[in-house]
Amino acid sequence: MSAMSVLQLLVTSSLMYSTPLILTAIAGTFSERSGVVNIGLEGIMVMGAFASAVFNLQFYDTFGGMTPWVSMLFGGLIGLVFAVLHAVATVNLRADHVVVGTALNLLAPGLAVFLVRVFYGKAQTGPLAQSFGITSIPVLKDIPVIGEIFFTNVTPLGYIAIIIGLVSWVVLFKTPFGLRLRSVGEHPVASETVGINVYLYKYAGVLISGFLGGMGGAIQAQAISNEFGVLVISGQGFMAMAAMIFGKWNPIGVTFAAIFFGFAQSLSRVGHYIPVIQDVPVIFLQVLPYVLTIIILVAFIGKSEARFRTSICEE
Repeated sequence: MSAMSVLQLLVTSSLMYSTPLILTAIAGTFSERSGVVNIGLEGIMVMGAFASAVFNLQFYDTFGGMTPWVSMLFGGLIGLVFAVLHAVATVNLRADHVVVGTALNLLAPGLAVFLVRVFYGKAQTGPLAQSFGITSIPVLKDIPVIGEIFFTNVTPLGYIAIIIGLVSWVVLFKTPFGLRLRSVGEHPVASETVGINVYLYKYAGVLISGFLGGMGGAIQAQAISNEFGVLVISGQGFMAMAAMIFGKWNPIGVTFAAIFFGFAQSLSRVGHYIPVIQDVPVIFLQVLPYVLTIIILVAFIGKSEARFRTSICEE
């Protein structure tokens, strides 16, 4: 395999694995910027993956080729509904954020697998009717060298996720909504004194988090696994949290951090094509993303600790 082919394969694989991480890491950013720590991202991804897989199988005859896209939005809606539980418990009932998020992470896999057994009589759905494929982006694919590497036989979802990251940065740092959301997370008492509805903005942050996290789970099921089972979401929510911390709660930094984790995940798939690491046992490449998650959380969580996290703890 030529060097150009290896680069193209690595870019395609990295974008594919990065996409659910980008969306879920940005989801966590919105929630934490509003002052609610969302440890339940893993559970939200599970519910999004489950809902999208079931929708894909049930409504393929209705939506045809558009099924994965509609299923992705449906997974986002289910993630949003699941996030309501987190919002009610943490915002209204003032429960501990970490405990509630952990409870959601424990609830989601059991609930999803139970429902899959009810619907299909087994622990996984089996192959989906239609999954996200790869394509070449018109015009851009004709750019010499760059077009062949970055825009030929790639998943458009990766670039859509990057655009969502840029839009999220604009929303958080260049709009009145983002200013109020951040002010609620940094100092809710001061925000309330100037007339900002603190509860409303906290709910907004958590529900946006649920929608994006659900979409991330849906993409994981429909672009990578092509089914739903108990192992479809296996730590991606925690990787997304590590990317969120590594990116310092800034959507652009978070996006690049998620791409880094996606690259690490992709090595287990394409590593045997890369001369430098082709002799490394696959099992080591498979555990690499999880090791990196632990290292980054240990090495960077203190340095990346944002100012608004103090007010979260004091609230």
